[in-house]
Amino acid sequence: MSEYGFNMLAKYNQLTNNLMNNIIQGMAEEDWDKKFNGFFTSIHELCSHIYIGDFNWLKRFKLLRNFDTLNKNIFEKNYIFSEVIFKNISEYITMRKELDDIIIEFIHELKEDDLDKNLKFTDSKGLKIERRMEALIMHVFNHQTHHRGMISIYMEMLGIANSFTDSMYKMKI
Repeated sequence: MSEYGFNMLAKYNQLTNNLMNNIIQGMAEEDWDKKFNGFFTSIHELCSHIYIGDFNWLKRFKLLRNFDTLNKNIFEKNYIFSEVIFKNISEYITMRKELDDIIIEFIHELKEDDLDKNLKFTDSKGLKIERRMEALIMHVFNHQTHHRGMISIYMEMLGIANSFTDSMYKMKI
């Protein structure tokens, strides 16, 4: 994928998260934490999982080379994938916005030859992995899309109308 393509995905990701989070911001905390019969049992858990996934992938990307964007103090933290973070919706909204801004900055800092390189890392299960950077970045965006779809379904089950998954129509490309 070209640099243009990744820039478009980063903008789409940010816009879609903003649209989704406008809905989440208006939710009651008890709806955000309502339990469903899924692997991730609440919107809160899903938001935590998406955030931690993005956060941990960005930390891994630092292994490829020095990215100024990824040297921010935020990356001194450590999260494990099973954690449920955020004390409340407000904290989530603030932290998600900050991370989406960092993703945009990171994508702008990528160079075409970065995408062709392989990243060597240890996954959360301790397995040594080597994959092409381009494919890993695509995975990050696809991961978010997948789990936002789950959030949309949970919102529907709560009777909350949502159409944030149609955000492509709202983008200026």
